[in-house]
Amino acid sequence: MTLFWLSVGFGFVTASVLAISAVGLSLQFGITNYINFAYGDFMALGAYFTYVLNAEFFHLNIWIALVFGSLLMGILAVLLNQFLLSPFARRFSKSFYVMIVTFGLSLIILNVIYSIWGPNVRNYTMPLEHVLHIGPFLLTRDQLIVMAAAVLMMLGVHLMLKTTRLGKSMRAMSDNTTLAMTSGIDTRRITTVTWFLSGTMAGIAGSVLGIAEGNLTPAAGELFLFVIFAAVIVGGVGSIYGAMAGAVLIGMATEVSAAFINPAWKLDVAFVILIITLLVRPTGLFSRPGKG
Repeated sequence: MTLFWLSVGFGFVTASVLAISAVGLSLQFGITNYINFAYGDFMALGAYFTYVLNAEFFHLNIWIALVFGSLLMGILAVLLNQFLLSPFARRFSKSFYVMIVTFGLSLIILNVIYSIWGPNVRNYTMPLEHVLHIGPFLLTRDQLIVMAAAVLMMLGVHLMLKTTRLGKSMRAMSDNTTLAMTSGIDTRRITTVTWFLSGTMAGIAGSVLGIAEGNLTPAAGELFLFVIFAAVIVGGVGSIYGAMAGAVLIGMATEVSAAFINPAWKLDVAFVILIITLLVRPTGLFSRPGKG
């Protein structure tokens, strides 16, 4: 078993976590047209919701706890948008001001997490697992579930956008909000649904990140946020399929490179890929017209 194949196997796991989070962020950006700098903290808070349901109070199975914890994060995302972000977006036409608000929201959520759960590392309650030999890879059952869940979610997002009325309305609103409104699309409802989906996916991503890394810390989401931005920008800002492709590229590159260089530098690899992409194709590899 070579170190290269071990790193490729974990690269698939990282790419799966990254794909869920990057698509969630891209969905929200496509509708609101501003970046949510609190997204990493959404991930962390969703992961701690799962922790409460799994290890602190209710002692639910980790996957059941993940579902309910992520749904709670989705509901909270809707409430934060309804009572905080939307009023600012309606008052200020420039998205810059709302982005500043999301940065402040990030600090608030991070400090709330520190206040409630403290800075100590937390762990989910999970049974010990044997490592499975699958071809040249070494993976646990939980890692396989994470990858399968990511594939199913990406397929679900694709089918929703292409075949459902909701998905078509979201695409229309992403292309031109004013035209979508004049065409009879309930843009407020679409925005609410999008925030729920984005928040839920953030909760799922944060929880599976904690499962993949084996621990939970308040700053984990913020540290992962840069990698998410790299995947979204490399794939093309506003492109859902670009976010998927960018997640695979960045996730695989960071983990494989860690097998040959100091693992502490793997985030630098994501930064290098981001810089090269911006130099060669500033709008991203799969950018959409009008969103690049």
